[in-house]
Amino acid sequence: MSTLTISILITLVIIIFVVIIFAAAITKGYSYKHTVDQLEDNPYVKREEDKTKSDTDRTYEGENKG
Repeated sequence: MSTLTISILITLVIIIFVVIIFAAAITKGYSYKHTVDQLEDNPYVKREEDKTKSDTDRTYEGENKG
């Protein structure tokens, strides 16, 4: 076998290997079960009661000074 034929065969084996690894990664990614946190468990969402409580507890400069 010539050097060109051996090079082509090695290249084809590498390409097939990369395609198989790529397909396995795509399949694993699609089989992953994605979930979404509930709004009650989300610390970044301000609740209405928290907002009104924090608004009434605030004192501004110049207000309520005795």
